[in-house]
This record gives sequence, structure tokens and C-alpha cells, in this order.
Amino acid sequence: MDAFRKHANKFKEQVSKQQQAVIKQFSTTGYEGSDVMIIDELELQRHLQLEKLYKSTRSLRDFQKDVARAAEGLIAVGTKHIEVGTKLSEDCFRFGNENNNSNDEVLCKAASLYGGALRNVEKEFEDFNTLLSDQIMEPLRQMANGAPLEDARNLAQRYSRMRHEAETLAQEVSRRKARVRESPVLENTSKLQGSEAKMQQHKANMNVLGKEAASALASVESQQQRMTLQRIVNMVESEKSFHLRVAAILDDVEAEMVGEKQKRDSAPPSVPIPTPKRAEKALYYLAEAMHNFNGASEKELSLIQGDYVVVRQVTETGWAEGECRGKAGWFPAEFIERRQNIPPNKVFPQ
Repeated sequence: MDAFRKHANKFKEQVSKQQQAVIKQFSTTGYEGSDVMIIDELELQRHLQLEKLYKSTRSLRDFQKDVARAAEGLIAVGTKHIEVGTKLSEDCFRFGNENNNSNDEVLCKAASLYGGALRNVEKEFEDFNTLLSDQIMEPLRQMANGAPLEDARNLAQRYSRMRHEAETLAQEVSRRKARVRESPVLENTSKLQGSEAKMQQHKANMNVLGKEAASALASVESQQQRMTLQRIVNMVESEKSFHLRVAAILDDVEAEMVGEKQKRDSAPPSVPIPTPKRAEKALYYLAEAMHNFNGASEKELSLIQGDYVVVRQVTETGWAEGECRGKAGWFPAEFIERRQNIPPNKVFPQ
């Protein structure tokens, strides 16, 4: 009965170990943190090194994927902007062409100018999207999913499995030693020597594999750090350059629009056709030109500082209409000052 109970307990222990091994196999992925028995100090240092490199390369890989996803998102936003901007550009051109002969020529010209600017802006978006795809997203994805990283991580995982195998071998050696102590017969001694030789060979294989895994992971980590930094710098520089070019395009079109608007707002009004009613209410007064003014058209009256002008009307836009030296026309009202009479040395030329 005791032998049967002993056999049953041994079988129960074996089943429990197998269950734990299966659970560990399917519940963990990658390089495992370890509560495995330490073989020696050198192996412990190798294990800690591999654990650190494994976590570092995994973190860098995940960050590369994050940056690649961000670049993909920016490309999607840029593509939508191109779609909307292209449609608006076409609408602006169509409005400017169809209403070119309308009363508000400035609005039509502004619409056409904006349509052209949008076309240039969308071209910048296309170039920026291409750069994000070719220089940021694709290179980072290729490295994150590439064979060098996967191969290096597989080496580390093999080393982790060998550590667990070493634990099993160490337990076997311990049992063999106990049996030799209990019964130092040749059979037990031979089995102990075989287990110890197997353990030594396993340690030697672990040492070789550990060096290979550490070297591979360190190389991949260095490449990850170098490439990720370079891609982020490229991304910042490219986005900065993109925004500066877009801002320059919009600055230029804004300056042209404002210039057209100022021309319209500052242009002298058309000479009104006097009516009897208006003539009766017209208030004429004398003024002196305080600054020179060069008329840009036939409707404008050129003035020389010191000229005396008979002012006939002043508009709300800041233009005055009057006569000087036998000529009539428009001039800026701020260029003159009202006077009561003409000094004796100032006369109108005949």
C-alpha cells in the first residue's frame, strides 16, 4: 500500500509539473523575467542583460509603430484636405470667371487669386504626404516588423527556454547526488556523472547562445534608436518646412487681395453730375495745399504745396473735388487746409 501511495504521489507531481509547463508556455510570450535557479554569477549577468535588451527593443518597436500610425493619420488628414481644397479651388475659379464683368471686380479677382493659392497649397499637401509615407511611415514599419529584430528576439527566447531546461537538469543532478549519498553504488555514481556532464554541456551551450543573443539584440537596439531619432527629426523638419511654404503662399495671396481692396477703397469717386438742387446746396470754400500730390489719372488734380484750391465737395471716403490753375479734379482731402482768403502774393494763373 505504501509503495502504491508513493507511486501515486510521484505521478501527481509529474502531472502538476506538466500542467505548469503548459500554462507557462501559453501564458507568457517573449523573454521571461526569472525566478529560475541561478546557475552562476556570469549567467545571472547575462540573463539581466538580455532581459533589459528584450524590454528595450520591444519598447522601441512599439514606439516606432506609434509614430508610423501617427504619420498614417496625418496622411489621411492631408488627403481629405486635398479633396476639400481642390473642390474649393475649382469653385473659386468658376465664380471669378463667370462673374468677371460684374460690379464687384475686386471680389472676382480675389476669388481667382484664392483659387490659385489653394491649388498651390494642395500641391504642398501632396508632397508632404509623399514624404510622410516614403521617409517616415514605411521605413519605421519595415524595421518594426523586420527580420533582424524578430531573429534577435527569437535567440533571447531560446536562451530563456534553456534557462528553464537548466533548472530541470539542476534538479536532476540534485536527485542523483542524493541517491549517491543514500546508495553509492556504481550505477548511481555513473548516472550522476552523466547528469553532471549533461549539465556542463548545457551551460556551455547557454553561454554561446547568450552571447549571440545579447550581441544581436544590442545591434538591433542601436539601429532602432538611430533610425527612430532620425525619422523624428525628419518629420519635424519636413512639417516645419511644409507649414512655412503654405504660410508663404497664403501671405502672398493675402497681400494681393488686400492690395486690390485698398485700390478699390482709395480710388477717387466718379465726378457727380450736378443737379440744380445739389448746386443750390453746394458749399464752396478756399483751401491751401499742404503737400504735393501727383494725380494718377485724368480724374485726379495734381497739387503743389502752397497752391490755393477752390474746394467744391468732400466725400466720406476722404477725397475732395475742386479747381486749381484752371483745372478740376479729385485729390486727398487731408492734403489741404481751409483758408479764409488768398494772400496778396498768391493769384490764380490766367
